[in-house]
Amino acid sequence: MNKLTFFRVGEVYTNDQIRFSLDLENLGGIRPSLAPDGTVRHVAVITATADSGRVLAENPYHDRIEGDILVYTARGREGDQELAGRNKRLVEQYATPTPFFGFANIGRQTYRFLGLLELLRHYQENQADRKGKLRRVWLFEFRIHDLPEIVPIEDARAVSASILAESRRAGHLDSLEREVAPLPSDNEQAAAAPAIETVRVQLFQFRPIDFEHFIRLVLEKNGFVNVSVTRATGDGGVDLDAFVDEKNEFFAGTHVQAQVKRWRHAVGSPEINSFRGALSTTAKGVFITTSHFTRAALVEARHETKPSIALVDGEKLAALIIRNRIPTDGSCAPRPDV
Repeated sequence: MNKLTFFRVGEVYTNDQIRFSLDLENLGGIRPSLAPDGTVRHVAVITATADSGRVLAENPYHDRIEGDILVYTARGREGDQELAGRNKRLVEQYATPTPFFGFANIGRQTYRFLGLLELLRHYQENQADRKGKLRRVWLFEFRIHDLPEIVPIEDARAVSASILAESRRAGHLDSLEREVAPLPSDNEQAAAAPAIETVRVQLFQFRPIDFEHFIRLVLEKNGFVNVSVTRATGDGGVDLDAFVDEKNEFFAGTHVQAQVKRWRHAVGSPEINSFRGALSTTAKGVFITTSHFTRAALVEARHETKPSIALVDGEKLAALIIRNRIPTDGSCAPRPDV
């Protein structure tokens, strides 16, 4: 087979074209190509998408592409994962501009080239393995760079180095933005960890508009009244309006606005700052996500000279749902008007 000299973003390639052109092993989601001296020339990172039609079978790691972010779970289908071997190869990109070629499996041993990948952050979280047993896994978040559209294999390292250098010059990621920080939890939440992860996985099955209406129900079950979902467009980042019930002696009538994100990738400080700017002058802000917050987001939310933003991450949200016995099958969620 003739080796390819470049990959074009959006084009579809066979497994053989990829492995022979990049000099890779035949199988695996993380496939490094090693030079004779043992250094890594480049890495192919392969995930599955909904296009394959068999996501659960082919992609037990629950990878997701959200906008230009790929959330990728490390190797190891059972038990706690270790940051070693091929998993550790990914972390090396922080120090070395190794080209990561991103491919999405669309079925029948064919793969769409996504572009070069930039590692944004990596962190641990709970996840159920193939047997349903809770375990600790490593998540990697990559930014997908679809420019340049054509990536010459021979020049990929120089191209990757340019992309990473520009990203760092722009200051997109400092050390606090790379680090994911769990919100404080209690013993009850820790004990319910398996159930919390089950609920969190179920929340990812909601459509975005249905998820907003589900969060409306969660707010109502937790003492808010006159809860309404904003229009799908033109909300400026505010997804729900609510008011604290008059029964609350300290905060009765307080206007609350919420932004909700059904994300797998972490929420950073830019999202917090943008949401704060969208708030009504009368409102207290609450940012709710199914994922996590970076440490920079926590700092921004508690900025000493700006209005404070309350944060609810995926684990706290799932714990609230369990505590209030709210079904996640949509059976009691308010339906959007159509």
